[in-house]
Amino acid sequence: MSEKRGIIILMGSGELTTTMVEVHKEVLGRLSGERKAVFLDTPAGFQLNADQLSQRALEYFRSRVGHPMSVVSFKSAQIDAFEAERAFRDLRTADFTLVGPGSPTYAVRQWKASPVPDIFRKRIAEGACLVAASAAALTVGRFTLPVYEIYKVGEEISWAEGINIFEPFGLSLVIIPHWNNAEGGTHDTRFCFMGEERFNALKALLPEDVVIIGLDEHTACIMDMESDEAAVRGIGEVTILSGISRRAFRRGERFPLGMLRGEEARTVQGRKDQEPSAAETRREDGQQAFWQTVHAIGERFHEGLGKDPRDAASAILDLDRVIWSAHQGLENPEDITQSREMLREMIALLGQRLASAPDLAGECLEPLIGSLLALRESFRRNQQWKEADAIRNCLGKANIIVEDGPEGPQWKRGPWWKETTGNDQGTGI
Repeated sequence: MSEKRGIIILMGSGELTTTMVEVHKEVLGRLSGERKAVFLDTPAGFQLNADQLSQRALEYFRSRVGHPMSVVSFKSAQIDAFEAERAFRDLRTADFTLVGPGSPTYAVRQWKASPVPDIFRKRIAEGACLVAASAAALTVGRFTLPVYEIYKVGEEISWAEGINIFEPFGLSLVIIPHWNNAEGGTHDTRFCFMGEERFNALKALLPEDVVIIGLDEHTACIMDMESDEAAVRGIGEVTILSGISRRAFRRGERFPLGMLRGEEARTVQGRKDQEPSAAETRREDGQQAFWQTVHAIGERFHEGLGKDPRDAASAILDLDRVIWSAHQGLENPEDITQSREMLREMIALLGQRLASAPDLAGECLEPLIGSLLALRESFRRNQQWKEADAIRNCLGKANIIVEDGPEGPQWKRGPWWKETTGNDQGTGI
């Protein structure tokens, strides 16, 4: 076995976006030999679109990273034995392995009954690179966060066992991607959709020696096991939680991995890495600005949803314009896809809001109009025609048509065009 240790890259999200192009290129450039790159599909193996996700990774590496990549398909531990052995062989010879979206607990269940965790550890010890992004980042620590089970299904907070690839390097870690997530709008979805209250409860369940690494979205932590040092790339921060100690490192900063073992954790100072290129800075700043705009629109939408649906609709239109502009400007397809998902969710939420709104003509207007018509009838009985007509005219200006009949006065809403054209003369008289 070679003495040269490899690299573990942890990504908070965006493994196939513009932000991470330079990260992939940088690390591939450090590798020697064939530099065989593979994409492992296990975390999304249960999804109907698993093959499409794999093909997107291959196309991304071909067209944007400029490096060939192949798929290692191990969707389930129950696949044919021959196919499984072929997958293990490909992983054992891979120099660069990327694992990404899907379900972390599903992935761990498949890998636990297989040689995959040991292959990861051995290849890293031999000098290869493992990139664990998004859902896959959750799997590689000592414990795994069952994010879907808690956030979507409503199960009690708990931790699942992880594959713990860091154990041979003396590290006891839990990895939390989507650290700064803001998709919840009106509710807290930081800390991988857990929110602060649930995350604090989860943190209290961990053994005291576990260190948490929080990864902002579109942010990478490059852990060089040979130099025993980590570097931060992307547009956000990497946060280290060790006991009551909390440190955050920004793009371009480095810190020793000894910090994660408790070695002088309180006194270590992150040092600045080499400055990113001007082109890389412009690209990352542009993507950061895009998401700041999208999230600001999302906040306006949720605020309008609770106050005035027209404001919510205006936010939807603004987001549509932002997405169209990004599409015209040939921005990153992954960002456009994610923002379109937000747009669809906003439309659905607005529809639910309008469907649950009270019937203005019934629930809200009935008591008021009923009282006014009763007062009008009183005026009519007393032959106070001027006052009775005044009530009818006022209701007409509000597009309420009053019709007198044998069973007494009846009312109805007038045509919508009277409201939208500003016609205030529709008394129905």
